[in-house]
Amino acid sequence: MFITFEGIDFCGKSTQVELLKKYLEQNDHKIVIIREPGGTEISEKVRDILLDKKNNMMFIETEILLFAASRSQLVREKIRPFLNENYYVISDRFHDSTTAYQGYGRGLPVEIVNNIHNLSIGETIPDITFFIDIPVEEAERRKAAQGSRSLDRIEVSANNFYEKVRRGYLEIAARQKRFKVINGMMSIEEIHKQILNEINLLHKKELN
Repeated sequence: MFITFEGIDFCGKSTQVELLKKYLEQNDHKIVIIREPGGTEISEKVRDILLDKKNNMMFIETEILLFAASRSQLVREKIRPFLNENYYVISDRFHDSTTAYQGYGRGLPVEIVNNIHNLSIGETIPDITFFIDIPVEEAERRKAAQGSRSLDRIEVSANNFYEKVRRGYLEIAARQKRFKVINGMMSIEEIHKQILNEINLLHKKELN
């Protein structure tokens, strides 16, 4: 199964990725965790370029093509081979992030974004996607609580950008049945329980 986690920065998705990993490992499943951008030697180098605040003059077109290049390598080097070996592949972000951030957030036409997806990932679509939804104000509060941790080039974006990204995610969720919107204001344990329930429901549907 290919499972992805989405949301605006500081929504808590990385925490849920780790909890799901531990749960699946305890139940003797084969599992691999990947992150976006990154996940391969080449993709991690692209990640460094994308997130470096020194690259504040990066054009939108450059940004989306770099994300697509990183993802294309990841899909072919890691995701497809692991899925073929019956692994659970769990990704901290995938192509929906690009639709939300570069499409809705930066303002690139969604049609162009989708065409880039068609080239970079082809038919490699997640089986289920968890969108952990929090208000932008809550994301800002959590960001401030990070203290001295250095923010990357995306994380320093203004609140109005994140409002567009969040609206983009909600529009994607309204169109895609694989999207499960999770209230990120619930406790960590409650969110984890809801995620497990959704995965179990999906398994039952596949068995039927």
